[in-house]
Amino acid sequence: MKQLALRPAASYALAVSITLATSTVAVSAEEQKAESPKRPAAVIDASQYPDLQAAFDAVPEAGGLVKLPPGEFEISGPLILSRGNTRVEGAGAATSIVNCNQQGEPALVIRAPDFEKNPKARLWRVQLADFRISGDPDAVNNKSTQPKSGDGIFAQGVDEIYIHGMTVDHHGGHGIHLLNCHEDPRIADSLMTYNVQAGLNIVGGHDIVVNANHFEENQDALRCFDSFNLCMNGNNLDDHLGNGVVIENTYGSVLSGNMIEECNGIAVILDRDCYGITISANVIAHNMQGGVELRDAWGCAVSANTFTIIAGRALYVGSAAGRITVTGNNFSNSFIGGKPKREEDIATGIVLEGACDVAVAGNIFSGLNTQAVAADAQSRRIAFTGNLVTEVNQKAEKQCPPLGLDAAGETLIEGNLIGQPQP
Repeated sequence: MKQLALRPAASYALAVSITLATSTVAVSAEEQKAESPKRPAAVIDASQYPDLQAAFDAVPEAGGLVKLPPGEFEISGPLILSRGNTRVEGAGAATSIVNCNQQGEPALVIRAPDFEKNPKARLWRVQLADFRISGDPDAVNNKSTQPKSGDGIFAQGVDEIYIHGMTVDHHGGHGIHLLNCHEDPRIADSLMTYNVQAGLNIVGGHDIVVNANHFEENQDALRCFDSFNLCMNGNNLDDHLGNGVVIENTYGSVLSGNMIEECNGIAVILDRDCYGITISANVIAHNMQGGVELRDAWGCAVSANTFTIIAGRALYVGSAAGRITVTGNNFSNSFIGGKPKREEDIATGIVLEGACDVAVAGNIFSGLNTQAVAADAQSRRIAFTGNLVTEVNQKAEKQCPPLGLDAAGETLIEGNLIGQPQP
């Protein structure tokens, strides 16, 4: 990738003070020229260098801390960080890197120094904290403008990467893109907004933590492909142009305690050989095309979620999915005790198409515009037990009964309470 010249915004006067840790050495630009390549880890005062790239290049092989001062820094090509055991730390939102590149190149690339010659080269223990990276400034100022810059942060082959307290917005690619960052990637307390592709795109990650982040108006919020052990907890996802969470070819993962609201697409999709995944205790609200779709998923649990005012189908289990447990969920409209809160009051249930070995137990279905569970003739070994179906919309009741399980093969229906339709 071609490295282009960088420059700070002309209006910014560089000045910063640094407190040194006992094990590090402060290094100025002049001293850097005379240092040996084996010098110890250092604190790098970026204000003492002609541009940010020079400050990154000054990090010794042993690593260090790069302190970014307040100010707006415009870049025309990618910043390259190629030192492990390194933390880059800003002054919060006051430190802003703006990617003015118009050729789709990333703002910040993190990879081993010999990565282009050796794609298997690894970089270890890189941290990014407390600064903002934004894309095309025209897009920042005008939401109708499509950003022409690339990813915000693009990390290749970086193990134990830790990203927290970051704002990553208005990029033409992904906000944060982690490619083959195998070991223990962590993304926490960050804001990913208005990116043309995913807010966070993970390919080939292992033992992943995505915790307490905000995702707003990206295409999709999170994509996790060809990975395992995703732990996604306590995030807020709102107003996405596409889907909320898309997981493919991943196993042994948990999505819990997330709020996923008003995606134009589907809140959660599991596809392409997913297995052993739990979707639990999430609020899945007012998503336009559906709640949770298990397209190709096996041995998964969907439990204790709230599916409220979901158009399309709240939960879908397809022909390439099976051995699914659906327990303790609430499928509901906007009823608040007396009447629905919303004039356009939509609520949907479960659709099974060719699914097998599905247990639906202990759920509440209330105020639905559809059947609680609809299964086609190809679905088999379906158990519907101990559920409550109540206040079915009268118009919907005339179109279809509360349950559509008669066609499903080897179906067990017992111990359910079916309420009367309401006008």
